[in-house]
Amino acid sequence: QVQLVESGGGLVQAGGSLGLSCAASGYTICISAMGWYRQAPGKERELVAAITSGNIAYYADSVKGRFTISRDNGKNTVYLQMNSLNSKDTAVYYCNAMGCPTAYWGQGTQVTVSS
Repeated sequence: QVQLVESGGGLVQAGGSLGLSCAASGYTICISAMGWYRQAPGKERELVAAITSGNIAYYADSVKGRFTISRDNGKNTVYLQMNSLNSKDTAVYYCNAMGCPTAYWGQGTQVTVSS
C-alpha cells in the first residue's frame, strides 16, 4: 500500500501564493507519476497538475503559468507551488499517486482564496 500525507493549504487573499506538499510512503516503487487534483463545492474532481518520475509535467489550462509542480524522488514528495491565486482556485486539493494497481489519494487539504 501507499500512504500519502499532504501539508500546506489554508487561507490566502486573491493574488497571493500558497504551497502544497505530499509525501508518499509504503510501496512507493509502483508510483510512476504523482498529481494534484482539486474539487470545489458542487463540482467534479479535476486534475490540476501531474508529474512523472522523469519530471515531465502536465498542467490544466486553468493553472498554466501560475502553478508549478515538482517532485523530489529521493524524498518521494511532490510539491505544488500556486501563485496568482484567485477565487476559482478555492477547493479541496488532493494528492494522487499514479501507476499502482490501486488508486491512492491523500486526505485532502483546503485552499481558500478570499477576494
